[in-house]
Amino acid sequence: MKQYIFCILNGLILCLASCQIGHKYMRPQLNLPDQLTDLGQKDSLSIADMKWWEIYTDTTLHTLIRKTLIHNKDLKIAAAKVKELAAMKRIDYAKLFPQIDGKIYTEKEAENYGGESYSSDISYEAKAIASWEIDLWGNLRWAKDKSIAQFLSGIESQRALQMSIIAEVAQSYFELTALDNELAIVKQTLEARKEGMRLAKIRFEGGLTSETSYQQAQVEFARTATLIPDLERNISLKENEIAFLAGEYPYKIQRAILPENIKLPETLPIGLPSHLLERRPDVRKAEQELIAANAAVGIAYTNRFPRLTLTAHYGLESDELSNVLQSPYHFLSGSLLTPLFAMGKNRAILKAQKSVYEQACYSYEKTVLTAFKDVRNAIVDFNKIKDIYESRLKLEQAARINVELSQLQYINGVIGYLDVLDAQRGYFDAQIGLSNAIRDKQISLIQLYKALGGGW
Repeated sequence: MKQYIFCILNGLILCLASCQIGHKYMRPQLNLPDQLTDLGQKDSLSIADMKWWEIYTDTTLHTLIRKTLIHNKDLKIAAAKVKELAAMKRIDYAKLFPQIDGKIYTEKEAENYGGESYSSDISYEAKAIASWEIDLWGNLRWAKDKSIAQFLSGIESQRALQMSIIAEVAQSYFELTALDNELAIVKQTLEARKEGMRLAKIRFEGGLTSETSYQQAQVEFARTATLIPDLERNISLKENEIAFLAGEYPYKIQRAILPENIKLPETLPIGLPSHLLERRPDVRKAEQELIAANAAVGIAYTNRFPRLTLTAHYGLESDELSNVLQSPYHFLSGSLLTPLFAMGKNRAILKAQKSVYEQACYSYEKTVLTAFKDVRNAIVDFNKIKDIYESRLKLEQAARINVELSQLQYINGVIGYLDVLDAQRGYFDAQIGLSNAIRDKQISLIQLYKALGGGW
């Protein structure tokens, strides 16, 4: 009869333990657009499927990125955080199972009432204690689901950070090469200004021009010279920034020369809208945070119901060490803890967690909107930067011809030196504009690749 009752109780406990009260997570309805652009592209392929070393072809940059992925301090912090979340996940998983503890101790109690009746009592005890909280309503399973979601969120956070850092290193590298190129342009222009100043002095001393032209040539030479230390400062700061990203002390960054031309493909595959949710780690992180918030609602809801804990003690106890092995004892207990009155605290906790879940929903939707905005902006930049580069290239070529003609006319006395200076200024601005366009072509590819979720 006792065995029959024991089996019934075990079956009842298992049935109750199979319940997990609460709403299962469902992804919010997002009503995604049919395509990422207005060009009618619905290609399942995407450049985000390519590895970062396939996108960035500069071998020097490859070395720099690999070094950064190993030594960057933020990435190390993120990796340590993932380890912490993995351990916390293990803790919540272990709570689903019985816990067994062991205890061995000896005790001596001595008394001497009135100073004439001394007595001592020695006892020895060894016992094992097993306790198990039966997950009647799914409280512990909701806690496990929450910790798993937080762990996965930490992984996605690490991936998002890696994606951002790779893009940041690549962009800083190309900005550095662009600064080098701009410095070379300034130094070249300074030499031209120096030669112009020499010619203006000769013509002034020969009585062919007024002193104004000569003074203007000196002003332009001095103005151009002031640009060099400022560029050198920016170059040093950019090198320090890259070294910091690489987790190293400031040093001279090795880099290639900014190419005169970068050929981007006419179109790049960008994939389907749904792929954006699968590739972007920040979107995946936001969804895991939403799952964790939903699990927290389940925890708060099930905390309003009774909780059953079973406890078993088995041990040996005796006042004589010699016969302690012949003195077994056991103790079984079950406790049911149920909330009766807490002035509405548990109800308020549930409402608060529902509000947290609502915030997480809006945060997830905002993250998705941000992802689509980033992609759209990156596509616009990528498509327009090619037109900008072509127009600035034509401007640079025209400005160079204009400078050559104006210098020839000035030597022959056809125009004044101010006209030459205007042509030189126009050519200088056109060179800087073209250099920036080359830099922006590289950065536009970086931003598009990052926006689509590539690089982690």
